Amino acid sequence: MIADLLESDSVTDSPRAKLPWMLVAASVLLLMLLLYVMFANVLPAKQRIVLLETELREVYAREAALQTQLAQQDQRSTLGERQLSALGAERDALARRLAELERELAAARARRR
Repeated sequence: MIADLLESDSVTDSPRAKLPWMLVAASVLLLMLLLYVMFANVLPAKQRIVLLETELREVYAREAALQTQLAQQDQRSTLGERQLSALGAERDALARRLAELERELAAARARRR
């Protein structure tokens, strides 16, 4: 009797594991979503990076041009300040010379009288 029970179909057949199809479908959907996020957005991101690098190069070139202009303007400003200082010194010298000549003229007029 026990031997008959051990040899029955219900004991000898191994039970088949049932797959939860909802879990499998959700896993596949999650995998597809992950692949989309990881790979589908890569091309637009790379294009955006290329555009940003190009813009960055343009900004650096513009900055270099502005730095050159600034250096030139600084040189012109320094030269202008030197010329202004020289002209001021020359004006002061001419004013002193004029004052001396006016004193000499006044002394000469005073001697004539």
